[in-house]
Amino acid sequence: MKREYGLDCIERDTNSVITVGSFDGVHLGHRQILDYLIGRAQSRGARSVVVSFNPHPREVLSGQGVPLLSSIEERAKLLAALGLDRFIVLPFTVEFSQVSAEEFVRNILVKRIGMAEIIVGHDHGFGHGRRGNTNLLRLMGSEFGFSVDVVSAHMLDSGVVSSSTIRRRLHSGDVLGASRLLGRLYSLTAKVIRGEGRGREMGYPTANLDVSPQRKVLPRQGVYAVRVGMLGDAFGGMMNIGFRPTFGSVAQARAEVHILDVDANLYGCTLDVSFIKRIRDEIKFAGADQLTAQLREDEQICRDVLKL
Repeated sequence: MKREYGLDCIERDTNSVITVGSFDGVHLGHRQILDYLIGRAQSRGARSVVVSFNPHPREVLSGQGVPLLSSIEERAKLLAALGLDRFIVLPFTVEFSQVSAEEFVRNILVKRIGMAEIIVGHDHGFGHGRRGNTNLLRLMGSEFGFSVDVVSAHMLDSGVVSSSTIRRRLHSGDVLGASRLLGRLYSLTAKVIRGEGRGREMGYPTANLDVSPQRKVLPRQGVYAVRVGMLGDAFGGMMNIGFRPTFGSVAQARAEVHILDVDANLYGCTLDVSFIKRIRDEIKFAGADQLTAQLREDEQICRDVLKL
């Protein structure tokens, strides 16, 4: 898959089948559009193209950080695995947000990228104020010679699969439900940074993860059974997300993982953590001894869940 970042890097190809969107998480609802896109491109001997934005448009428009299900790099890897031909990322700025729907279609999709066909979701809106819609696309398609296909919503559990629904499930701790809507385990990738060493003192050394720069959605505070990808191998683990109330709460939620049956210096290593199941809430204990006893119980539950 070819990656093109910014307007100046775009290679024009008039034989392109395009879809446009943030595609945060590349979940099952997105997959329905993407699978159709790839099929249409293959049937007409064209290239399949995803046009996306970075940073997330809502972050620019609101002036506040948006918790994401996937970084732009994670999205690129997920799209490449599906077999997409091109991934075009447009920098989203306040100035760009003022571009009208007509200008976006005419000057970027048609003249800069090249477009034979566009695939959109049932509720797709674009351009300044999201005033662009399927009616506008069809009208402009008759002028510029591209066709328009609309893909219906993907339903699961009597609801529409959406990034916002997945975020809500993660915020409630329902990692199983979130993974079901994603079509894969929810995961995060982060580097190991130095902590205070309290876990090692209790016999449970933990890798403290630097999750702050990613703006990734962290599941609700608590203890989770996880899978950890590290140095080309995979291990079971138990992760705590929270504020460490037993030892005096910290200001910002932290994520730390104890990798089962592994005791190694991991500082600076990058870990891929996939969430399997939530075990319990984060609890304030009377002291280290009580916490250690609970960790032994947590470990056994995690081993049972992970079948270790």
